[in-house]
Amino acid sequence: MYSRMVGFLAALCVSVSSMAATFPVPGKPVRILVGTAAGGGTDMTARLVAAKLQPLLGVPVVVENRPGASMMLAAGEVARAAPDGHTLLYTPDSVLTQNPHVLDSVPYDPMKSFTPISLGALGSVVLVANDELKAGNVKDFVTYAKAHPGTLSYASAGMGTAFHIYGEMLNRQAGLDMVHVPYKGAGDVGKDIVGGRIQVMFAAASGGLQFAKTGKVKLLGVAGPRRTDLLPGVPTLAEQGYAGFDIDTWLGWFGPANMPPEVVDKINKLLRQVLADPGIREQFVTAAYEAQASSPAELAGMVKSSYGRWGSLVKQVGVLK
Repeated sequence: MYSRMVGFLAALCVSVSSMAATFPVPGKPVRILVGTAAGGGTDMTARLVAAKLQPLLGVPVVVENRPGASMMLAAGEVARAAPDGHTLLYTPDSVLTQNPHVLDSVPYDPMKSFTPISLGALGSVVLVANDELKAGNVKDFVTYAKAHPGTLSYASAGMGTAFHIYGEMLNRQAGLDMVHVPYKGAGDVGKDIVGGRIQVMFAAASGGLQFAKTGKVKLLGVAGPRRTDLLPGVPTLAEQGYAGFDIDTWLGWFGPANMPPEVVDKINKLLRQVLADPGIREQFVTAAYEAQASSPAELAGMVKSSYGRWGSLVKQVGVLK
């Protein structure tokens, strides 16, 4: 029994060493799985990085979209893939840090099913309101909402999502009676917030900026730990008297569990190189993101802290699976 175990471990070590030595396998594509549809900020920034990685790796680097199931289709596929570096996940933090708290089941363990490689980008969330509301900031909005109880609606991308949780937090903190309206598609949300059928919502900064360009939507505050360079004139909710909306939103790079350290290190170094490129950083800003790399350990720490924080918020507002 002992000799068989020793033999198994030795074979495993040889297999891992061989995997690391041959990455990337000549001619074998590196697949980047994204849990959103083509055209959004996550997809756009993934493709920017893929285009830069391809000549550095010397093999095709392709982005594959797997929208649906709260972005879990992509994560589940990567979790089941071989840990050889040829299948990567580029994902918003919510897939690992929020979904497990609000959904009945997820096809992965956020702490055990993946190998953290590097942070990819930092994002921002903004509180937006239809321009017909007589409110230029959060204080004015709260005053207006209290004067019109039960008549205002706020939108989200679905039950238990970050924007739903933030909406309920604002309801509770400010003593409001806004009605939650969950949507399935970002396109419908945009039409309704611009058209005034929905009065307010939390949105990614990229979406908020697009809404604001119509001239029919106002940006009332940033839901984050700091102001964003994208909107330097928009104060945070904390600055306006509403604490708790201070969780960083981010995009991260992951592989399947048990990736060889040498492969992780190689991909991490290349991502750092790409994300430091001035042209890439400028293009990320266009997509309303800040390009940002990290060490694998730093990303692992972010997953752990965000997971704990979202778990507490979900219990606080009563949005449980």
